[in-house]
Amino acid sequence: MLILKNVDVHYGKIHAIKRVSLHVNKGEIVALIGGNGAGKTTLLRTISGLIRSSNGSLVFDGLDISRQSPDTIVKKGISHVPEGRLVFKPLSVEDNLLLGSYNWYSLKNRSEIKDDMERIYSIFPILEKRRKQLAGTLSGGEQQMLAIGRALMSRPQFLLLDEPSMGLAPTVVKEIFRYIVELRDTYGLTVLLVEQNARSALRIANTGYVLETGRIILQGPAEDLLLNRDVQRAYLGRDVDYTI
Repeated sequence: MLILKNVDVHYGKIHAIKRVSLHVNKGEIVALIGGNGAGKTTLLRTISGLIRSSNGSLVFDGLDISRQSPDTIVKKGISHVPEGRLVFKPLSVEDNLLLGSYNWYSLKNRSEIKDDMERIYSIFPILEKRRKQLAGTLSGGEQQMLAIGRALMSRPQFLLLDEPSMGLAPTVVKEIFRYIVELRDTYGLTVLLVEQNARSALRIANTGYVLETGRIILQGPAEDLLLNRDVQRAYLGRDVDYTI
């Protein structure tokens, strides 16, 4: 569904992503793990069109998206939940969700948008209770649910999730990871998940990639990476295990 081949990304003279190749099959959760500064967020931003690659190809569902604008990429079916959630804090939960449908909003399909919003509320019931509440007054976990819900309002086939567990309590992290599994298993979404909580990410993923200083150094079935001694030593030793 998504194929990256020999992708390079530069920030000026800094070579941030170096000849990265990866693929994500339809209906999978693929975990991308690595330390701070490895290039994980840069790679997600490149896929969503916020950063342009210097070389290589990015193909989504058979179409080259390497030179497409972010709004066009959203219309193609990729939605990005950024690191730090970045909800619109002065707006209500409901208005945040409505903004997620901007790429296909029109007066004639208001009833469909309402149906989509009700679907989001069925996935995240707490958001329905908070629908008129300002997003900035939500807890961290609720804001993460809202950020994911807003992304789902664009009707994506493919979801980019950047550090969804960041700054959340262990019980909330466990809940967020359960929602991610539900999005794959119940709603058929394909997910590329960037996480520093490597153990929990690999536990729910089909496939994993390890990114180090801009390069893919390991890849394979997620269960194999969990058992890999190098991965355990470098990325799993300090993780808290939020088993789902």
